[in-house]
Amino acid sequence: MNPTLEQMLNRRSVRNFTGEAVKDEDLELILKAAQQAPTSINGQQVSLVVTRDKETIKKIAEIAGGQPQVATADVFVTVVIDYHRAETAMKEIDQEMVISRSAEGIVVGAVDAGIAVNALQTAAASFGYGTTVIGGIRNNPEAMIELLGLPKNTFPALGSTIGVPDKDILSAVKPRVALDSFAMSEKYDAEKVAEGAKQYDADLRQWWDNIGMKEMPSYTAQTAQFYSKIYFPQVAKTLEQQGFVFTDKE
Repeated sequence: MNPTLEQMLNRRSVRNFTGEAVKDEDLELILKAAQQAPTSINGQQVSLVVTRDKETIKKIAEIAGGQPQVATADVFVTVVIDYHRAETAMKEIDQEMVISRSAEGIVVGAVDAGIAVNALQTAAASFGYGTTVIGGIRNNPEAMIELLGLPKNTFPALGSTIGVPDKDILSAVKPRVALDSFAMSEKYDAEKVAEGAKQYDADLRQWWDNIGMKEMPSYTAQTAQFYSKIYFPQVAKTLEQQGFVFTDKE
């Protein structure tokens, strides 16, 4: 197996760091790798805000719900959906930027943000750093916007920690649903997806038990904990405040 594939198949979230610094030259290449990720129409509607100041990182950890894995990271990178860039460019040719006022605009921005964070984390892992995707910043997006000075037509979609992993507290590779219930041939197979989810519930329960974390919820219980409610209720209001008002509903 080649090193790239081995790295990807062993991807894991790292939540315990040594406190050692991420090297400046490594971070620059990690950011360049994220920047090189594809974006729809080459619009480059993603920006990164890189935080190294420890007090600011602690504030981000509080915004994200008091997550210690954020507070102890050496670097926090916020991935921003950014149509301010397009708006600025289009003003040069007297064109109005309206894509942010559509559902498509949010989908494009969110997709590109996800692609960017994956590239960033893959690059970080290649240097031996640990990362975790942090969606918890959407718990209070207004606070993130104020903290980072984000203008209209931008939104903090998610973030990622970067740090030197504590090898005395190694995280295990978490199992996934069966491949045939994830990658389906020719057509979506709802029955196979349902079977896969049921089996995964048992598999994840066994995995938690085997690593001594019997207190952790099963897949079904954990999913229900979040998806039985709107768990980040401030997102819609903040999107509208930032200029993301859908005008394409009809």
